[in-house]
Amino acid sequence: MKKLFLSLVAAGMLLSACNSSNGNTADNASKANADSAATAANAPVAKFEKESHDFGKIKEGDKVSYDFKFTNTGKSPLIITNARATCGCTTPTWPKAPVKPGESGVISVTFNSAGKSGLQDKQITVTANTQPAETMVHLIGEVLKK
Repeated sequence: MKKLFLSLVAAGMLLSACNSSNGNTADNASKANADSAATAANAPVAKFEKESHDFGKIKEGDKVSYDFKFTNTGKSPLIITNARATCGCTTPTWPKAPVKPGESGVISVTFNSAGKSGLQDKQITVTANTQPAETMVHLIGEVLKK
């Protein structure tokens, strides 16, 4: 009987401990959401002049380049950690130093049309400390056979 009573007391303590931690978890989630909203409000913003560029018609084997110009319209320095293209025929380069609020930068993209033909849409994914973390720009055009 004594063991049953102690088991009931222990079970009651565990249940009350679980209920109080759930309350703390909800409070922690609310704080995390508030912190996330505050962080998003102060986050850098990469505002591109153009999100796509049409290079028109080129001959197979030609290389074309375009500079995607952007401005950091956010409230903190913009740090680009990566820029990757959908295939190896497209090469992006980006600023490695932080771009301060109000300042501008360029992501240069070169497309090599060797071995390509027809309509092309090369997507470049830019990863940075922005909200959301990824932004896409496109280099489009048509490659004509030689």
